[in-house]
Amino acid sequence: MKITNKISLTAALITGSLMASVSFSGQAEMVLKRGNGAEPGSLDPQIAEGVPSSHITRDIFEGLTAEDPQGNIIPGIAESWDISPDGKIYTFHLRDAQWSNGEPVTAHDFVYGWQRAVNPATGSEYSFLLYPVVNAQDIANGKITDVSELGVRAIDDKTFEVKLNGSTPYILGMINHSVAMPVHKATVDKYGERWTKPRNIVTNGAFHLTEWTPQSRIVISKSDTYWDKSAVKLDKVIFYPTEDQNAELKRYRAGELDWTYEVPNDQIRWIKANLADEFRAGNYLGTYYYGFNTEQPPFKDNINLRKALSMAVDREILTDKIVTAGEVPAYSLVVPGVTGYEPIYLDFKSLSKEARLAEARRLYKEAGYSKQNPLTVELRYNTNENHKKIAIAIASMWKNAFGAKVNLVNEEWKVYLETRKQKKVTQIFRAGWIGDYNDPNTFLELFLSDSGLNDIGFDSAEYDKLNMEASLEKDPAKRAALLARAERIFLDSHSLAPIYHYVVKRMVKPYVKGYSINVMDHSRDKYIYLEK
Repeated sequence: MKITNKISLTAALITGSLMASVSFSGQAEMVLKRGNGAEPGSLDPQIAEGVPSSHITRDIFEGLTAEDPQGNIIPGIAESWDISPDGKIYTFHLRDAQWSNGEPVTAHDFVYGWQRAVNPATGSEYSFLLYPVVNAQDIANGKITDVSELGVRAIDDKTFEVKLNGSTPYILGMINHSVAMPVHKATVDKYGERWTKPRNIVTNGAFHLTEWTPQSRIVISKSDTYWDKSAVKLDKVIFYPTEDQNAELKRYRAGELDWTYEVPNDQIRWIKANLADEFRAGNYLGTYYYGFNTEQPPFKDNINLRKALSMAVDREILTDKIVTAGEVPAYSLVVPGVTGYEPIYLDFKSLSKEARLAEARRLYKEAGYSKQNPLTVELRYNTNENHKKIAIAIASMWKNAFGAKVNLVNEEWKVYLETRKQKKVTQIFRAGWIGDYNDPNTFLELFLSDSGLNDIGFDSAEYDKLNMEASLEKDPAKRAALLARAERIFLDSHSLAPIYHYVVKRMVKPYVKGYSINVMDHSRDKYIYLEK
């Protein structure tokens, strides 16, 4: 939505806020107003992708496991579980829980949700998360056409069994992802693609979707049927799509938001000087990177060009001058510090800046380019001021190093995601990956040859093989070694250029209580309340 009248828009927002905060009975409601980045593409738990969608699906749906405010895995719809001695069979015992229409949540709902996730007809980009489950990968790839062959079953209404290919130490964290959440089959059957509209949707989380006005706001209200509703203090949460961080900060300072999605990088110093008690920052399990489309020229079969561009990026300048909230220069895909894993780094990390630049120019020349024959390339990013500033800085680095001509292309979030998936016109694109659980596998599985999110087109049989062996390995040290070998293969291909490791950075009003920054940045509104 284009802002054409700032005064009238602000007045409308304030009026809407006042209306949302008072019930018809005159009783004041507790309403949290959150900035939420881009407009979500979907709130279907098996289809949704991206952080803005996950913030909402985490509130309106609940899986077998959940998270406490610190990000620790706790029981969700499953109140307990048993694990077989070989670690291959998990038996989940479901608590008494209800859907928002009053029907009981059963093990059959999880069977349906998981089968739906791996069914190619669903089009889930996250089906690979369930590959540790028996037959999941073959179903997702069309080798097995009967989804009932998936290694899950309802022993009875309250008992859900999962059979795994091998011991999977991260399984309890992984199944907290929306792709593994239950779905109300009758609702999907009745409404098809329209089942997630507010008037149709049936959910089982702490909140229920009550309004979705595209490019304006999404409203969720406290669920009367949630099993732990007595713990939920907020009456409503309003999510505002806000791709312009400067506009979001203005709305926050005007009192129209209680919480921002993030903050503009160029305002961080001012914020620290003037609003330090409202600025929240902490470590985040994520990597910001530039992907090279290895399926199309000029990067297909041209490792020298990919490596030259990666080497010419001065990550230290970026994190010191452009992104300034404590981000760490990245020389790996997996974030250093992941439990039980020693970092694997790009082979040029230890070189001086001068040596890197000299080697980058040599590789650039070997790749067939020069100042007389410069590289002309598109750098694509989704609409966002922070991404734009980084793109301008890196384009300048490549111009200074090689004389390369870099054309910047920005696209709205949904269009940008679709363009990346098609791998037809992308050349270099901005991307980021936030881990879904604290294990190196959450980064490495992204680039399996059959991963739905492998937008760079990386394809290595040896990489796939090592990841598969790791998924079956029970010994933690041997498993870590297999994953390290896989990451080394990937980094040596220079199919992407890691830029920095994220930090969480946002503004939060002092009266917002119950919020605790965790490395996953998974903040469930179940735990939030306002103390004005």
